[in-house]
Amino acid sequence: MKLRINWDALGITSSLACAIHCALLPMFMSTLPLFGVNIIHNLYFESIMVMLAFAIGSYSFYHGYRKHHHSLLPFALFAVGIALLVLKLIYVHYETWLMVPAVTLIVVAHLLNFRYCRVHNHAHADDCNH
Repeated sequence: MKLRINWDALGITSSLACAIHCALLPMFMSTLPLFGVNIIHNLYFESIMVMLAFAIGSYSFYHGYRKHHHSLLPFALFAVGIALLVLKLIYVHYETWLMVPAVTLIVVAHLLNFRYCRVHNHAHADDCNH
């Protein structure tokens, strides 16, 4: 039995986990600094989350592009979303204004990639190996 990972589902899950972290953690865990834990506006933690989202998403979109649909639209939406996340790390005063469209674009990109990969008559090119 071969283990198969659905990279789009993993990407959507990590994007939503990031959104939940950014939206709900400050509301429910405002007591963390009392215990010496600062995860709310921790630049290192948020940078690692963005790099993790970039790594998972890049592999997912590369796999979908190379083996299934040959469409750059999902990767373009993902790239804009990641760029907005990086800008969110730089311009912390505009965090909400940058985070909401960033996560929305990343989730939509993963959903498009997932849909394009599931089309039965998907595009074949000379580089397809299936």
